[in-house]
Amino acid sequence: MASKRIFLDTSALFAAVLSPTGGARQLFKLGEAGVITLWVGPTVLAEMDAVLTRKSPGSKSALALLLDHARVQIGPAPAPAMLAQAQAVVTHPPDADVVAEALAAQADYLVSLDRQHLVDNPRNSALPFPVGTPGDCLAWLRARL
Repeated sequence: MASKRIFLDTSALFAAVLSPTGGARQLFKLGEAGVITLWVGPTVLAEMDAVLTRKSPGSKSALALLLDHARVQIGPAPAPAMLAQAQAVVTHPPDADVVAEALAAQADYLVSLDRQHLVDNPRNSALPFPVGTPGDCLAWLRARL
């Protein structure tokens, strides 16, 4: 079975950096073990840098180590058609950008802690991948591995 491509949004990255025992960090451990492939996009990385600069500047080195050890891949910028597809599902522009990057990375799953715009969005069924929390993704993986 091909490695599942798990796309992480900024909230999932932030959770992984701050909590060594949470579900987001468990995804990084699976990535490090080669069980899954973790992906982020250029917008997610830029937003993560801004968030850490504001909230936890000392955590930037921890993020760099996590990304390196788990061999996190950086996806391409999305094509205009992917952005249009994402905007049809997610009306909040920054989150539509994240969804478009997940589409460009050919994700099998999008992990987020943003319930308002992403996780609990009823239009997610129009996407080619599920959207859920780190715990949801771990349960999804368990059912497939």
